[in-house]
Amino acid sequence: MEQVNETVVTEFVFLGFSSLAGLQQLLFVVFLLFYLFTLCTNAIIMSTIVLDRALHTPMYFFLAVLSCFETCYTFVIVPKMLVDLLAQKKTISLLGCGIQMFTFLFLGCSHSFLLAAMGYDRYVAICNPLRYTVLMGHGMCVGLVAAACTCGFTAAQIITSLVFHLPFHSSNQLHHFFCDISPVLKLASHHTHFTQIVIFMLCALVLIIPLLLILVSYIHIISAIFQFPSTLGRYKAFSTCASHLIIVTVHYGCASFIYLRPKSNYSSSQNGLIAVSYTIITPLFNPVIYSLRNKEFRSALCRIVGRTISLPPH
Repeated sequence: MEQVNETVVTEFVFLGFSSLAGLQQLLFVVFLLFYLFTLCTNAIIMSTIVLDRALHTPMYFFLAVLSCFETCYTFVIVPKMLVDLLAQKKTISLLGCGIQMFTFLFLGCSHSFLLAAMGYDRYVAICNPLRYTVLMGHGMCVGLVAAACTCGFTAAQIITSLVFHLPFHSSNQLHHFFCDISPVLKLASHHTHFTQIVIFMLCALVLIIPLLLILVSYIHIISAIFQFPSTLGRYKAFSTCASHLIIVTVHYGCASFIYLRPKSNYSSSQNGLIAVSYTIITPLFNPVIYSLRNKEFRSALCRIVGRTISLPPH
């Protein structure tokens, strides 16, 4: 029998921005500024929520966890991408790629389930206000976050294992700027239709199950709001949900576009553009949408800054 020499792939080469070689230094500066702004705003959100007792409520507890997820999520992808924009050799080891994919999927999937938990929190606050402090105690909030992380960990573990159990013998040129599922799958020497179906179904479940839970919560919320006697009361109730709805729309819009389309519709340039939006731009605007436009949060931030400035020098 004739022996076929196949080189086992030990590293991948990122080609995500190869068509923009003349703009890579400019992209580095723009993305670095976006990244630093994201880190700073999330740090402000988390520290303000921790330091101000008025924000020690379930809604802000979930918001602090969301900010933590956003910070870790960008940290997994953006620093490596920034280095690659200035480097001649844009590579990542097979192990490094697997770790990046697992961590990215873990945080992304946990993010989806956390949004469902935040939707439930709004449902309890509006539909059962008198029992809110009982139903949304500290144990319940921690339990919901733990459940979100468990679901995210399980989905990420299964998907990453399925992808990296495949053989990689042919090309190592990854047409993306990080190790996402579809670009890595395209480099596998061969993979079964069953593997693709399982991965697609898991991605669909991670998106659809939390989205259905959010829809159920908002059906009850809208029904309760329309029963409020005053227009002002309805407006205030809806305004507490508006930021959550915006984040949900952006998150599920980007994720559905990437992970729930037929494979034949995939375009490397389209995927790269959408990936930039949900790895850099969306985390940039989420803190602004959810916190910095919130009057209660701004008041708490002013109190923290005021106390810091008024501290006597040692």
